[in-house]
Amino acid sequence: MKKMITRRQFMAAAGVVAAASALTACGGSSASTAASSAAGSTAGSAAASGSTIKVGVMGPLTGDASVYGQAVVNGASLYMKQVNADGGVNGKQLEIITMDEQGDETQAVTCFTKMVDQGITALVGDVTTAPTLAVAAESADYNMPMVTASATAEAVTYDAETDTVSGNVFRACFTDPFQGVKMADYAYEKLGYTKAAVIFLKGKDYNEGLAENFVKEFEAKGGTVVDQESYSEGDVDFKTQLTSILGKNPEMVFCPNYYQEVGQILAQAESIGLTVPFLGGDGWDGLEGYATADQLKDSYFCACYAKGSSAAFEDAYKAEYGEAYPNGFAPLGYDAAMTVVYGIKAAEEQGLEAGSDEYKQAVIDAIAGGTIEGITGTFTFDEHHNPVKSTAILTYVDGKPELKEMF
Repeated sequence: MKKMITRRQFMAAAGVVAAASALTACGGSSASTAASSAAGSTAGSAAASGSTIKVGVMGPLTGDASVYGQAVVNGASLYMKQVNADGGVNGKQLEIITMDEQGDETQAVTCFTKMVDQGITALVGDVTTAPTLAVAAESADYNMPMVTASATAEAVTYDAETDTVSGNVFRACFTDPFQGVKMADYAYEKLGYTKAAVIFLKGKDYNEGLAENFVKEFEAKGGTVVDQESYSEGDVDFKTQLTSILGKNPEMVFCPNYYQEVGQILAQAESIGLTVPFLGGDGWDGLEGYATADQLKDSYFCACYAKGSSAAFEDAYKAEYGEAYPNGFAPLGYDAAMTVVYGIKAAEEQGLEAGSDEYKQAVIDAIAGGTIEGITGTFTFDEHHNPVKSTAILTYVDGKPELKEMF
């Protein structure tokens, strides 16, 4: 049986390191779609105010990662608005407290503790890995039900070295190891590549996690990784690394980085004559517009959601926000909120007091044993609190991502 982690253990292992308007960093307001703001400053008694249940939604709404944070917050808020429009949960409206943590670990913890003081019952968040690790560590003291839409590092929910599960934390997305393994399997089994190279940003859990697990799996399958190149945060010139890769004659390059840098890497690869296909992970979501159709030809990446998979979600998002959903983080935010509400419904059915220890544990237990009919797929949770579902493999047609297959 897996051990459940304490805050102190988690901090050591991690290195610790409806719909409210988004305001400034750790500033926030709470409002339901059918009720005015409710007062309250303590967890537990403030978790339910009259006919509302308070839920926190956190992400980087400003700064470099805001394209991801805003998408998650919008997706989560959209789902809870729909729940409220349908009568809420057990006759109660969901009152959302939204805060901007600016992509910073310290700000994220401060935002979380402020949310606790305002009486949240559960949290949708955080968005990127480092702040999520920090919040997950803090949340253990409160046994706060927490579902991240998009933090992919394995340590968010599970410490492999101590075989310890973070009992209150779940995720709607895939893990770094999962993505690296999946893309290695796809490259070798489906695309027939046997010689690969890798280029990745060093010092970041996401990039290193995908790269390490791709290499391990690709070689285990029988492939050869002819070169592994890394670069530092802030670098804009990748030609030295790409020239080294070119000299090793790979059949493809695995590039598990975020789309802004991927666009630069693809352009510089083309400029030196490195024209083999590139493959990546979900950080590629949003790459169109940062690379040409020629640079993207025969490239593939994995994601939790493919455009067109849910017309109802996409139409509702556009109607609510006046624009198409920006990237795959929005549907993941939607499913993370759906997961939280799934647990809240179970706690409400038991007649428990919102915010109480019994209520929060009931939310956690329901999620752990539940089946979520999400828009990124129908999924359950494994023993490490990761979703069990298929992967969307996307390729580019005329420079735009299209679903190739589920794998």
